[in-house]
Amino acid sequence: MAAATHTSAGACAAPGSAAVGYSRMTAVVTPLDPHPAFFHPHEGAHDRDLCHNVRPSAWRNPHPRGPYHLLVIGAGMAGLVAARAAAALGAKVALVERDLLGGNFLNYGCLPSKPLIRTSRVYAEMREAERYGAQRPDDIKVDFPMAMERMRRLRARLSRTESAASLSADGIDLFFGAARFVSGDAVDVDGVRLRFNRAMIATGSRSRLPTIPGLADAGYLTNETVFDLTEPPASLLVIGGGPIGCEMAQAFSRFGVRTTIVHAVPLFLPKEERDAAQMVSDSLARDGVGIHLNTQAVNVRVEAGKIYVDTISDGVTATLEVDRILTGIGRSPTVDGLNLEAAGVAYDREAGVRVDDFLRTTNRRIYAAGDVCLEHKFTNTAAASARIVVRNALLLGRKRFSALTIPWCTYTDPEIAHVGIYVRQARERGIPVKTFTVPMHTVDRAIVDGEEDGFAKIHVREGTGKILGATVVARHAGEMINGITLAMVAGVDLGAMARVIHAYPTQADAIKMAADAYARSRRSPFIGAVIRRWINR
Repeated sequence: MAAATHTSAGACAAPGSAAVGYSRMTAVVTPLDPHPAFFHPHEGAHDRDLCHNVRPSAWRNPHPRGPYHLLVIGAGMAGLVAARAAAALGAKVALVERDLLGGNFLNYGCLPSKPLIRTSRVYAEMREAERYGAQRPDDIKVDFPMAMERMRRLRARLSRTESAASLSADGIDLFFGAARFVSGDAVDVDGVRLRFNRAMIATGSRSRLPTIPGLADAGYLTNETVFDLTEPPASLLVIGGGPIGCEMAQAFSRFGVRTTIVHAVPLFLPKEERDAAQMVSDSLARDGVGIHLNTQAVNVRVEAGKIYVDTISDGVTATLEVDRILTGIGRSPTVDGLNLEAAGVAYDREAGVRVDDFLRTTNRRIYAAGDVCLEHKFTNTAAASARIVVRNALLLGRKRFSALTIPWCTYTDPEIAHVGIYVRQARERGIPVKTFTVPMHTVDRAIVDGEEDGFAKIHVREGTGKILGATVVARHAGEMINGITLAMVAGVDLGAMARVIHAYPTQADAIKMAADAYARSRRSPFIGAVIRRWINR
């Protein structure tokens, strides 16, 4: 195994701290603590800029000004949105973060993954250049360090808007340290007591690790450590076929890494529609990913510097030899260490903090938002839930989380985007549903772009144009789903969408084509006959 693949040092450590919580195990950093501090191992300018923004070494916590109108624990997306929204209203706000500002979405989640996905797509397109009328390069050399350097540069740039200095300029009292409830209206942050009128828990989530014998000894990567790689492994096993697992498996395979993915159930992305998930599976296979569905990893061992993973599928055992393992089986809410019992806040280690539809916990002073309490652990969901908390906690609002219409997207190639309910959910609720589907290979722009894989599928309540939900599978599905989401929120039915003039040609024409199909379905035979007689009179 390549010793240069991963290093560990305390570039983002707090003043006077050591890079604890990680151990070097066959050159792979393995978290020992369920909430490890995040340390960047690279001493380059980009990571220094990042650390200066999200955990400045010279930072000194302010003198408490409590009781605070709103005290926010956790400075990921939900915490940042809530703190800034409350401060903009004139509230006295405290924000507590024990690791890095920006949390998962900025440091090791959706933002750093997208530059790698984009670069990997460039290499995939270079290999298929002839499809696009260009000459294929004779020798395509993958420069993985360059891709990682670009990711770090962009991450550092994006961190400027979430920096400690910007939060302080917004009038927010920012405290770095571990918050622990000591009563129903106070927390302790490293020995300092902060009192509040209202509080919001936004501690996010962490990678869920599979319980496989030998995995900890062999070492593994998660989404919290994979972005510290400086060289690609020769081979990679991805455990888990959810969004993170599928995205990373495809990207690393396109970087030239011999990649295998094992998934315990018969289909990737089990929450998505079967035809959408199958398209992703086919795409991964075309990119050279070894796919083992309905397969479980049951044991890991290290022999002569190589990692061997024993798997079982339908009673048949097999052994895979790999250089690295990446776990991607999901996220677990971060609830440990908060002493929630002292505040009277009920929680579950699997489901997280218990909240009602107003995002209020069992303590009426305390709310929660984001991954720590919600089933759908998406950045946009965290932001939306934080805005609800600010309205309900500070403005006597009665905004319900269940009233939100929230889209999401898995950033494979093609992407899968969804909003609203699925057909199976409509049937379970006794809602009659009709679906209008447009394959992307019938859309002019998709054809000329050479991006024909996918479809746009829109579900309406039968007999009406009310949109219940939609799934889009396309190269730019995440962009396309937003128009449907807007229509659902604004109460615009599919018939009205048929009357919208779209720019031409665009891949979003698929949505217009589905709306046109709905409009045609509403024409009665009698009206059609009348029109034909009038024209031919």
